[in-house]
Amino acid sequence: MADIFDVIADGTRRDILRLLLDRSSAGERGTSVSHIVTELGASQPTVSKHLKVLRDAHLVSVREEGQHRYYSLSAEPLDEVDDWLVPFLDGDGSAGEEAAAGLPDSAAHAAEVVGRAAASAKHAFENAFKRLPGR
Repeated sequence: MADIFDVIADGTRRDILRLLLDRSSAGERGTSVSHIVTELGASQPTVSKHLKVLRDAHLVSVREEGQHRYYSLSAEPLDEVDDWLVPFLDGDGSAGEEAAAGLPDSAAHAAEVVGRAAASAKHAFENAFKRLPGR
């Protein structure tokens, strides 16, 4: 399997992942290749090539219906990236460990989930804010 950092280093693949995340958040059960092509303005062979890399890295799953293929995000492999980034976000990396040290495992897990959700919401808000006219 390819190194996850190599896989997400490509901008087109990150755009595909973002599109799949947005569609998943909107309740979609999968996104067709033709929709991805239209949204990204990329050629079908280019999108298919990148989807293969994302499939091989287990970042997307595919569901076939007749001749159509519908892709969905499988974000679990991104946990490796998240784990690598956390020490940089915490400063020296010990703040989160110290805070969670006295918590039961279930509470520490809940705190981690809430922290990730907050970081994701902050990222989404910042991106939406950047897209506002006049910014």
